[in-house]
Amino acid sequence: MMEDRIISEVEAISSEMLQGIKKICQMPSVEKEAEEGAPFGTDIASTLESTLELARSLGFETVNLDHYIGWAQYGSGKDYIGVIGHLDVVPVGTGWKHPPFSAYEENGYIYARGILDNKGPILSCLYALYALKRLELPLKHPVRILFGCDEESGFEDLEYYLKHEKPPIMGWTPDCKYPVVYGERGRAVIEIEAPVQKIDAFFTFVNQYFMNAKPTGDRLGLDYTDPEFGTNEMRNYHMVRRNDHLIFQVSFAYPAGMTLDQIMSTIQQKAPEFRVRCVSHYAPVKFDKTHPMVKALQKAYETITHEDGTPVTTTGGTYAKRMPNIVPFGPSFPGQKGIGHQPNEWMKVDDLITNAKIYALALYYLGNM
Repeated sequence: MMEDRIISEVEAISSEMLQGIKKICQMPSVEKEAEEGAPFGTDIASTLESTLELARSLGFETVNLDHYIGWAQYGSGKDYIGVIGHLDVVPVGTGWKHPPFSAYEENGYIYARGILDNKGPILSCLYALYALKRLELPLKHPVRILFGCDEESGFEDLEYYLKHEKPPIMGWTPDCKYPVVYGERGRAVIEIEAPVQKIDAFFTFVNQYFMNAKPTGDRLGLDYTDPEFGTNEMRNYHMVRRNDHLIFQVSFAYPAGMTLDQIMSTIQQKAPEFRVRCVSHYAPVKFDKTHPMVKALQKAYETITHEDGTPVTTTGGTYAKRMPNIVPFGPSFPGQKGIGHQPNEWMKVDDLITNAKIYALALYYLGNM
């Protein structure tokens, strides 16, 4: 059975895969000041080149797109399957029991900044493709494993990519959770601005509708609940003074079924004397749960884990917000939360191997659709 051959091949290369993952996780890749040939700093640029060198050592063709993003490719053709993760990581912070870029292994766990978010998972995808390559399995579509460099700071890498390359016809980002995520909430950052002369009215408005209200937007009339996505959420309140103006900023994680216009117009109606503007916005992502791509990823997950793979939604935000035709898929299994961006970020060795098995089957399924 083809699935058994693929699973066995992933197991055969698992030690090599773990060494490759550790090597890249030992490279610091926090964003720094841009330099020529390094739009996100020299550390990220070096990490990208080392990752592409690793991919070349596995026999893949690679492209470095001006150090904004790079990829390894298997097969040729225009309509490709795309898997996109990122090599940039958040600052290490404090509280680590081991050096954050040591990729230290202990009791079946690997600890490193980026091991979960997102070097370990995207390299698991690379080695999953390597397993298919070693088996010389034919695919109807070429596959690209894309290594982003600016996911944590603004998606400039992906914006640059889409100016030069067409998007994939299907794919995923291994930067969320299992099972397959068929929908992401929309994300909007809204600013409400008032002249300092209206400080009393401004504070009254902010206190009434935000600080002393539920984080669902109930007092605004924005407590919309979707049976698939849940209830609208307001978060990340922030207030500053800019010269002679007061600024209140709030983020909305809103379900599909709401719109940015609805949020903006509702706030403006409640605050006609203030300026309301959108600072940033990512529309919701939603695929039908019976979409062939979603069903194929569900099949890969269920085949390996023997667990229920019913598609789910997320309150998070990933590359799927900007890259057309992809969904979030892994790497965290049910119950694994609060790991990324924290001290002692970790992944289980067994989970990295399980991820590679899931991703190898998923690539085989999508590559032959």
